[in-house]
Amino acid sequence: MKVSVFGLGYVGVVASACLSRDGFTVVGVDIYEEKVRLVNSGQATIIELGLGELLKAGVESGRLSATTSADEAIARTDISLICVGTPSRPDGSQDLSAVYRVCEQIGDAIAHKGRSHIVVIRSTVLPGTTVKCAEILREHAGDVPVHLAMNPEFLREGSAIRDYDAPPFTVIGTNAPVAEAALRELYAGIIAPVFVTEPPIAEILKLASNAWHATKITYANEIGRLAKASGVDGREVMRILMEDTKLNVSKAYLRPGFAFGGSCLPKDVRALTYFAKTESIDVPLLDALQLSNHAQIELALRRVIDTGKRRVGLLGLSFKPGTDDLRESPTVELAERLIGKGYELRIFDTAVHEAKLVGANRAYIEQKIPHLSRLLVETLDEIADHAEVIIISYGAAEFRPLLAAIDPDIQIIDLAGTFPPVFFEGKPYDGIAW
Repeated sequence: MKVSVFGLGYVGVVASACLSRDGFTVVGVDIYEEKVRLVNSGQATIIELGLGELLKAGVESGRLSATTSADEAIARTDISLICVGTPSRPDGSQDLSAVYRVCEQIGDAIAHKGRSHIVVIRSTVLPGTTVKCAEILREHAGDVPVHLAMNPEFLREGSAIRDYDAPPFTVIGTNAPVAEAALRELYAGIIAPVFVTEPPIAEILKLASNAWHATKITYANEIGRLAKASGVDGREVMRILMEDTKLNVSKAYLRPGFAFGGSCLPKDVRALTYFAKTESIDVPLLDALQLSNHAQIELALRRVIDTGKRRVGLLGLSFKPGTDDLRESPTVELAERLIGKGYELRIFDTAVHEAKLVGANRAYIEQKIPHLSRLLVETLDEIADHAEVIIISYGAAEFRPLLAAIDPDIQIIDLAGTFPPVFFEGKPYDGIAW
């Protein structure tokens, strides 16, 4: 298999060097003649540890060359990687013009070649871009088959070659078996999990990964500012925080679902943001946590309103299963909003019994839902008999019998997302993040 790489910037030149090192014949393509000249002379177009040596070896072996001609590159290769830039416009949107322009050139060249070709988008793009590229390629390639995939890169400047050789995973977004097989061959020497998924998932995954990295940096900086105001070293705070790999640095809490609640998270976030105000410290990320959390509750309410139905059954009232703690449960907030808007609400939660609620928990529920006793039901059958809409606030095995046998006319709104999608096949089902 012979490879053409469109765009000899950071991603493209590193991919060209590593692929030629791995034994593939590679043709780099760029509109800038100086980049083409540098690569053809075995010189790096960027500063990156070890890159110059790989490029020099690739050129000397005859496996690596570069050109400004898309027609030449397509004619000489079987698969093309699109690695052109997607810079920000002044309004923050992505400028995808280079991606689309390259697709037009590749499509025209494939039509001239007259044989099927594989095209892989490596550039960081928004969801829907691959679909648009497929349309462009079809328009320009005519009847010649094009096999398309989205294959995001996870390279960091300064360690790009090391990251290429040891990525966290390889993601292949495609519905084309030919493209999948080709990418598996390209990366056969790389030991990393391979995930084959839909192109839009692969597209947003790269953006989500980078946003997560930015979030972690911002969070550490804000905690550092608060720590310094307390007279302590924020580096030491975060060093110890990272030692917790059960909750802090782990998969915990990273699943889309309903809003956070309970007796700890809301009050402790408020405590930190209040402390920041008293010390005149800006912590916009921490300030945004409560705003974003409230938006999740508003979204759940909107989902119910959009059904146009009035009789609602709520499965689960506490903020998570296995507890009767209702303090700052987002589900209590949702229930309160539904009652205030005149919905006929019934609630099933085996852990919650009004007569047994005591202390702060009882005071909280009396303030929020003073008539809880008439809303609570004892059995799931009572929910089924009452509801036109059923809300799942958390995933509990005890809900399965009801959900499995539910009348197909009843709308299910899932706030938890813990049941497999196949469980709801043939039923009106909606989630808030899936």
